[in-house]
Amino acid sequence: MAVTPVPGSEIFASRPYTNEEIRTDLPAHLPLYPTDLSGAEVDPLTYEVVRNRIFAITDLMGDALRRMSGSLVVTDCNDFDVALTDPYGHIVQVGPYNTQLVASIGLAIGWILRNRADNPGIEPGDMFLCSDPWVGGGLHQNDVALFAPLFHDGKLFGWTAAVAHQLDVGGVSPGSWTPRAEDVFWESLPMPPIKVVRGGVIQCDVEDAYVRRSRIPKLVALDLRAKVGANKLGHERIAELIRKFDADTVQQVMQLQMRDAEQRLRDRLATIPDGTWTAVNHQEQSHTGDREAHAIRLKLTKTGSDLLFDFTGTDEQSGMINCTFTGLYGGIISAMMPLLCGDLPWAPGGIMRCVDIISEPGTLNNATFPAAVGKGSVASSWATTNAVMECLSQMLDTHPSTRSSVASVCCGSWDLSIVAGLNQHGAPFATSILEPMAGGFGAGSDHDGVDTAGLPFIPMGKVPDVEMNEFTTPLLYLWRREETDSGGPGRYRGGLSGSVAFTPYHSPAPIYQVISGSGKAVSMNRGLAGGHPGAAQEDIAVRGSDAAELLARGELPSTVAELGGTPEFPSNQEESLLHQGDVYVMRWQGGGGYGDPVLRDPELVATDVRELKVSPDAARTVYGVVLDDSFTVNATATAACREAVRADRRNRVQG
Repeated sequence: MAVTPVPGSEIFASRPYTNEEIRTDLPAHLPLYPTDLSGAEVDPLTYEVVRNRIFAITDLMGDALRRMSGSLVVTDCNDFDVALTDPYGHIVQVGPYNTQLVASIGLAIGWILRNRADNPGIEPGDMFLCSDPWVGGGLHQNDVALFAPLFHDGKLFGWTAAVAHQLDVGGVSPGSWTPRAEDVFWESLPMPPIKVVRGGVIQCDVEDAYVRRSRIPKLVALDLRAKVGANKLGHERIAELIRKFDADTVQQVMQLQMRDAEQRLRDRLATIPDGTWTAVNHQEQSHTGDREAHAIRLKLTKTGSDLLFDFTGTDEQSGMINCTFTGLYGGIISAMMPLLCGDLPWAPGGIMRCVDIISEPGTLNNATFPAAVGKGSVASSWATTNAVMECLSQMLDTHPSTRSSVASVCCGSWDLSIVAGLNQHGAPFATSILEPMAGGFGAGSDHDGVDTAGLPFIPMGKVPDVEMNEFTTPLLYLWRREETDSGGPGRYRGGLSGSVAFTPYHSPAPIYQVISGSGKAVSMNRGLAGGHPGAAQEDIAVRGSDAAELLARGELPSTVAELGGTPEFPSNQEESLLHQGDVYVMRWQGGGGYGDPVLRDPELVATDVRELKVSPDAARTVYGVVLDDSFTVNATATAACREAVRADRRNRVQG
């Protein structure tokens, strides 16, 4: 993979390193296991057995991390991932969890090899902690990665890695980002790779320096041990694999898996006509008081079996919505794997050989130090994924053999609500409301998007248990449900999103809240081929509600109007307080539609209305479908209504 700087621009803060660059910087006392084993032969059966064992090992690592963690973001939502690489950091296999988090670990391993091999050294039993998004291994400082070198016969054979979102790693605000941030020094300070495990033992001084910055140090320390355990399990299972099949065979399979992913992707790309496609994805309000929309611009060019992602023209870095090159890199991979590589080995070390990137440093998705990047994961990196998905889907839509893989943009951004304070037991707490994990999938060229399915780059993502949230935080849920009309209209409808309403419950003090999101004014979940965007994001703070009185009478409120009180509509980036009696309502974005809504089968629209996925009003005004009182299609009235819709469009164009 090549990364081309714009003429006259500065060198990237982070980029992939070549094997030659890494070998040049390595000391003689750190030999790498040979990766060019062209003389060795692996029969197809052995290749498949070892390849599937490698996948099983990463799956076991992920399961171990989840079981040992005490954080709901890990245990209930799978906002973490694991990976296995070759000696140079080329990713052989990622786990099926949050692929954005783990996509850039190769960047960090290359950096470690070039900058840590001499001092403090890389030895068996070591593990390096990193929360520096300019180095890699995570999208922002909350994504803390642990890298473990794997040795065999005195040679560096490969690496395992585990990364998870930590709910708080310091900074001026709980959750570690603030809309007031002017630079990274308002946030948790990035930690470049540092040796936290030496000879298999956690170094207490390093751990203390790490967890001291957090408001929830015990939880962060527990997650550190979960990552240590996941890496150790990975090493044990790889060692067993080597004993059974020998080291040369395992290393050869690792290299073949990356070549297989590359070649199969190239074969797929070669069937698609060459061309260029463009997309723009916006973010709103980069910091408190800002009223601008900020654009990430992408031009995708396919030539033969190569893809060029050109982000020239992306707006300059601004406020706290930026991500580093790590976020741009992760945004590309996390869109490519589900769209282009669903049936291929998920080996980014091979997949990214088909990719070149052009990006200007100092922009929203290639921010230079010391830009604020605390929101990078759910801001510019997410918007990058949206733009890449839109361009790739336009490309896939040009050939019959790939059209079935088309997907409109899914949930366009993360509706963030971080809450912190004292829980019902009087102890400090800090957490994120994770229900927006149930985003609506975008529609395809021949199917509807899946309702509240999740996020495309977190295949194993989940929403937490309401009961667990209420058990661990001083909150009471009033509802959590899918929302009618939230899926983008189209010939094929986008997946529905949802909403949640909660109120402080037995909290001894007001709850501090960070509110952040985008897509309230500009669509981030656009449809394709005439499809409409999914629902916008909406947040409502109902001050002084009647929720307690309603519940005392045995009545369960189900609408904002029923709550009484005074509704407030927060902007995209705010910090606030929730008092007893307040209710906070979050409605996140649905998936985009595909195709003209007036081409949708009227019977499907009728079914959607009966299932509360589409309202009768939207059926008539958007889909042009007229239903009688029993929600049965009136064919004559529908034909006339659809013709009226088309006539109105013609008049607007001509006028």
